[in-house]
Amino acid sequence: MQMPLWVQQIREDMDAALSRDPAARNRVEVFLTYPGLHALIAYRAAHALDARGIRLPARLISHFARMLTGIEIHPSARIGHGLFIDHGMGVVIGETAVIGDRCHLLQGVTLGGTSTRREKRHPTLHDDVLVGAGAKIIGAVTVGSGARIGAGSVVVQSVPPGATVVGVPGHIIAYAHHGNETVERLPDPEWDRMEALENRIAELEARLAAATREIDVPRPRA
Repeated sequence: MQMPLWVQQIREDMDAALSRDPAARNRVEVFLTYPGLHALIAYRAAHALDARGIRLPARLISHFARMLTGIEIHPSARIGHGLFIDHGMGVVIGETAVIGDRCHLLQGVTLGGTSTRREKRHPTLHDDVLVGAGAKIIGAVTVGSGARIGAGSVVVQSVPPGATVVGVPGHIIAYAHHGNETVERLPDPEWDRMEALENRIAELEARLAAATREIDVPRPRA
């Protein structure tokens, strides 16, 4: 007998936590103690109601889930299989957000909108995207498969597949090649300037220390 889709999705969400969190020991622990999973269970129930046009009960389920978990997921958002919301407090997923399969969101992530019109105004995350703690992805932008968004970054433009983005505003610093572990790092002018300044400071400190030692050497008496 084939299990219902919602049961399969909850199992996949639990497996995602088990595979990506070294602290997770078994499904029972994840089911009882992981607020990210609780938020997803509530979301999937609310989404099923929302898809049938039963919107007020759907919003109430979402509202109570936010009170319980600190995670806000709009019932109309579309979320794929195997999402892991790690810790989760402060996560916000807007109405028109779309999240692919096997994505990973950490605490404080916002998938927010910039428009007040009834249109696609929230981000789309393709499969296998990792979004670090406190990152904000704003507007109807697209984050390609396998991309990684660094903690605290603010992303307002689309991100190509495999890219690593950091900073405010977010900028690409590396690409991961599809199908292997190779990462190609890109030039970062800001980092290069900071590194050059650090090297210059270290050089000046060394010269100052050498000059100080020379001054402190006692001179022979005549």
